Amino acid sequence: MSYQESEQVRLKRQRNKQAIDLAMGGRWREAIAINKEIIESFPNDVEAYNRLGKAHMELGEYSEARDAYQQAVELDSYNAVAMKNLRRLSHLGEVVGSEGESDKAGPEQFIEEVGKAGVVDLYNLGSPETLARMVTGDRVYLKIDNPNLIVENGRGEYMGQVEPKHGQRLIRLMGGGNEYTAAIVSSAEDKMTVIIREVYQHPSQAGRPSFPARVSEGLRTHISDKVFRRDLEQEEESVEEPGFTIIVVIETDSLPAESPGADDKTNNKDMEV
Repeated sequence: MSYQESEQVRLKRQRNKQAIDLAMGGRWREAIAINKEIIESFPNDVEAYNRLGKAHMELGEYSEARDAYQQAVELDSYNAVAMKNLRRLSHLGEVVGSEGESDKAGPEQFIEEVGKAGVVDLYNLGSPETLARMVTGDRVYLKIDNPNLIVENGRGEYMGQVEPKHGQRLIRLMGGGNEYTAAIVSSAEDKMTVIIREVYQHPSQAGRPSFPARVSEGLRTHISDKVFRRDLEQEEESVEEPGFTIIVVIETDSLPAESPGADDKTNNKDMEV
């Protein structure tokens, strides 16, 4: 590899890292600018188009997001990220959101502490249009709608119901004064998973875990060697510690570890803002 080629690789890595850092910080307008710069210099960079589409989606700029994802598909007709998000965008009209509207949960939300937090599937899901606007990491809210515990987004739109084996217990605990937060762990066209965390236990509920651990699963972890690379693709990766599991949720592309002599090819292991 010539010196000029090496410099191009270094520059691309540096700009990719900037783009990822901006996205992880929720600085979507700046992320759009840096990804456009990358595309200007590297017009065949599929991941830059995917990141650009993600940034436009977060700002509610759905027409621009479609254009970016369509460019990604033109470059890579089998690109799962772009195709998934084009399907998501098919359920959305033009500019629905507004800049800064997205309400993201903090990283502490994704620590699955035994008895205090649990990952649950929703059923009787809301409309495809509503689900399409929500991505991994978005904060959602619990609401008692007897006899069910339902989940709504920040706009008060119905997302789905908490499965009864958890919902009924949580309703009783909430009635006793407990408080909970929730966020999306994964979102697809026909499935949504959230993590629910106990943030306050009323004295009257002392000794009553929100999520009783089964004997066989008390400290179970889900180990995966897959890298969280693609921006709206995600899966859970856990780290074993005494009494809790960390659920890592990363929405943006990650860079492969640099090593001496590494070329500019990305590691295409698939994982889902």
